[in-house]
Amino acid sequence: MRDPLPTQVTGAARRRPTRSYVRREGRLTPAQKRALEHYLPDYEFPESEAAVDLAAIFGRRAPTTLEIGFGNGDALADLAAAHPERNYIGVEVHRPGVGHLLLRLQRAGLENVRVANRDGTQVLRNEIPDDSLDEILVYFPDPWPKKRHHKRRLIQTEFALMVSAKLAVGGRLELATDWSEYAEQMHGILRGTPGLVSLGEEGGYAKRPLWRPETKYEIRGRRQGHEIFDLTYRRAA
Repeated sequence: MRDPLPTQVTGAARRRPTRSYVRREGRLTPAQKRALEHYLPDYEFPESEAAVDLAAIFGRRAPTTLEIGFGNGDALADLAAAHPERNYIGVEVHRPGVGHLLLRLQRAGLENVRVANRDGTQVLRNEIPDDSLDEILVYFPDPWPKKRHHKRRLIQTEFALMVSAKLAVGGRLELATDWSEYAEQMHGILRGTPGLVSLGEEGGYAKRPLWRPETKYEIRGRRQGHEIFDLTYRRAA
């Protein structure tokens, strides 16, 4: 049975932004819970109402990658281990995935990753300086397949404009999805965004980068017979 409609909608409710996620927490294991309690303070990307100094947070100035929605964090941990010369910021709302990543970071002794357990669009909008990122990764975001839910999809015009503003000139946006209709929507929005240029073949989809780790969502999509679509864009001058 559906919840009854409210008799009155407040101004705050009318202004509430549409989120691209719901918190399906699942089971938080004891190890993940301990990781959140003991390791997150060491790896946390500090919450701020204004743009932060990335060099101060990492203790060095280096090419910086932001991944929004890292899932269980395995792909991000693999990249950070393979490229210690780079800084990585991972954003994920689901606590079990954050706990899983923290365990991997601690066990591997990785120091080039910072983690934000909150909304990725808010981090990008409020806390990341303009022209500062060398790379933004969005791998297998929730496709929200029902038409009435398409407004919840992460890749929208507002998000694309933020990406263009936050990438440094020459910086890249890398995306992947196993939903063909969502891939078409992504490409339609991003190719029309000022400052972003498609690096795909003939301006379309790109080949899967050899350096991109395979994610659990990609593996699941392949098992279900889905085609994988990679999209790559560069921030132009």
